[in-house]
Amino acid sequence: MARTGVRISSFLALSAAVLLTAGCGGDGDTDTAAADGPAKAGAPAGKGKPVVVVTTTWEGAFAKAAGAEDVKVIVPQSVHHAPDYDPKPSDLAAVAKADFVLYAPFEPYAAKIKEAAGSKAKLVEVNLDNDPDKVKAEVDKLGALFGTADAATQWKAGFDTEYAKLNKDVQAAWPGGKSPSVVSQVFTAWAAKLSGATPVGTFGPEAVTPAQLAELSGKKPALVLDNAHMSTGTVLPDSGAKQVKIVNYPGEDLDLLPVYRNAAAELKKAMGAS
Repeated sequence: MARTGVRISSFLALSAAVLLTAGCGGDGDTDTAAADGPAKAGAPAGKGKPVVVVTTTWEGAFAKAAGAEDVKVIVPQSVHHAPDYDPKPSDLAAVAKADFVLYAPFEPYAAKIKEAAGSKAKLVEVNLDNDPDKVKAEVDKLGALFGTADAATQWKAGFDTEYAKLNKDVQAAWPGGKSPSVVSQVFTAWAAKLSGATPVGTFGPEAVTPAQLAELSGKKPALVLDNAHMSTGTVLPDSGAKQVKIVNYPGEDLDLLPVYRNAAAELKKAMGAS
């Protein structure tokens, strides 16, 4: 893709400035590193917890859930589509100091960021999906990598409790006590699962074609779960289905639980509950 190629070239150009800055950091930086002693569980020498750089708040929330405390997010929350972001020299400098760099498969520039910054960090691909089973699997994986497995286990226990509560609350809002039928964008299927609704089809990430429109409308869904970060407008016009906007990315606090609370609130509202 042309735009991505331009960005990657800019990363490599920026890297020269970053590496030059690192080379001119002075003897103080080198002395501190030398005096810190042996490294621990993949973290840099002298630090009990790893330094983690993530491309977005989504990876950041996974890292925090796994027990990471020093987390730097590259892409601002205001950028809904991460590949559209142009990293700054300060982003590359942060990567150069990281122990781990977390990215998603649909963010192809992540490896180039690490390469351009000259980082020796471990590059970790994260499966960004808010399906509860997949979330817990990723948190387990990251906790093992970070050496923070106990913190990851504690977070999962709290997550299970909150998820069960939200699932029960949304099901209590089913119209007439009956599970509604739902069509979901491929990255919002987790919200359909949270609602306990009956899935009858998926769409995206591309815009719905006329054939898909006819097929999905014919299934007469009560709800359409759209992706707030990749919305293409009204998905099934004239179908009578209520469209619900689902947000996948956590906020700047890197707390994943509000994503589920907000989705539950939107689902209940669409079902007619207060």
